[in-house]
Amino acid sequence: MEKSADKKKFYITTSIPYVNASPHVGFALELVQADVLARYHRILGEETFFLTGTDEHGSKVPKAAQIAGKDVLDFVNEVSGKFRLLSKTLAISNSHFIRTTSQGHVKASQKFWKRAVASGDIYKGKYEGLYCVGCENYYNESELVGGLCPIHKTKPELLSEENYFFRFSKYQKTLLEHYEKHPDFVVPKHRLREIKEFVSSGLSDISVSRSTKTLKWGVPVPGDKTQVIYIWFDALINYVSGIGYAEDDETFKKYWPADVHLIGKDILRFHAALWPAMLLSAGLPLPRQIFVHGHITVDGEKISKSRGNIIDPFVLVEKYGIDPVRYFLLREIPSNDDGDYSEKKLRARYAADLQNNLGNLVSRLTNLIEKNFDGVVPHDVESPKAAEHLQEYVSTFRLHEALAEIWESISWANQYIDQVKLWELPKKDPKLFAKVISSLAALIKQVSLELSPFLPDTAGKLDQIFRAEKIVKAQPLFPRLE
Repeated sequence: MEKSADKKKFYITTSIPYVNASPHVGFALELVQADVLARYHRILGEETFFLTGTDEHGSKVPKAAQIAGKDVLDFVNEVSGKFRLLSKTLAISNSHFIRTTSQGHVKASQKFWKRAVASGDIYKGKYEGLYCVGCENYYNESELVGGLCPIHKTKPELLSEENYFFRFSKYQKTLLEHYEKHPDFVVPKHRLREIKEFVSSGLSDISVSRSTKTLKWGVPVPGDKTQVIYIWFDALINYVSGIGYAEDDETFKKYWPADVHLIGKDILRFHAALWPAMLLSAGLPLPRQIFVHGHITVDGEKISKSRGNIIDPFVLVEKYGIDPVRYFLLREIPSNDDGDYSEKKLRARYAADLQNNLGNLVSRLTNLIEKNFDGVVPHDVESPKAAEHLQEYVSTFRLHEALAEIWESISWANQYIDQVKLWELPKKDPKLFAKVISSLAALIKQVSLELSPFLPDTAGKLDQIFRAEKIVKAQPLFPRLE
């Protein structure tokens, strides 16, 4: 992660999901990954701004509202509220929740549009193309698979209308130069290679508005009531509107450019090619990095309504608790690649890692301290050190590996207790026993600090247990599953 010596701020964003459907476990993954990054940088003492929110325009939303038999605004308010609730349910520490129907975002989108117009990058023309409603995107025939959208496997509609275009092609060379100068611009590296290949193959100007004859639900094009801004041009602007672009210049200048955009692999082109081109057109600095995560499958199959395998994150948290769900998503799913969910795997992680490893260590240690030292750790325990050794994992977006390293310490402690038969040491060697107990208490405090970005509730409980005036045998951190 690129950092200057005097840098004191950190700005991270998630993508903003469409409000045409309720949240599923895939976006829960992105939220908790971003939350870890935000919390980690706060531990480092950086002033951190963490943005998430909802994308509420485009043609899919009115259609979904119609199917639900609801007014469009009522529908988006309801679904957006579910995403806001998901953030609270997963203990997400976001600074702001942006909605693209907010007046601040509308003002920012129109200001941004005018900047692109002033750069000579927006012009009017006629467009005919194959449009996938699911992607809210046009495709060339060569990009289709068997005549179908490569993502949604549906046949695109042939649309023809007069609208505005963005000179995307103008920025091909500049984008390629930027990728070469900033080899960590997109992480992991195979995603950077992917976007390089896409841009190198040639960029075409793209349609960035829609006629109000076919779509009224969107941000009005400044000076033209017959057009609304194309959803992707509008949605990407949330990253600047969410920190005050057009309304709070001081906050905007403080936090822009973003340090990390965290996104799914299916929207890489929009974020690593279109968005930088838009920023160049508007005269704004480019984000420092884009972290790209993969997709979650369920029992090896792609998540879809037709398969009936959509996993509700609210149900998971209600059943297993916040931190067990966070732990599973962060440890079982590789941060920068695809991963698989199954309830069997979640329960296995819960039992082995949380209950029998961390939970067991805390129970054993607190019991020994209460029984042998009247609840007081025998020697002073050093304050935990900042988890700087995890920086390499965090900066290269390998959160699953960071957790694995933390658990190595926990596993080592349990194995050491068994190896030396710690419960027998009070009689055999009291001095060594006191020293070992103090060292293990220090290790737990260090683990607590390192876990705090990942499992904030559990870290808080560990702090409370080991900072108490008198330590007593702890209640199970993770109760046995039925």
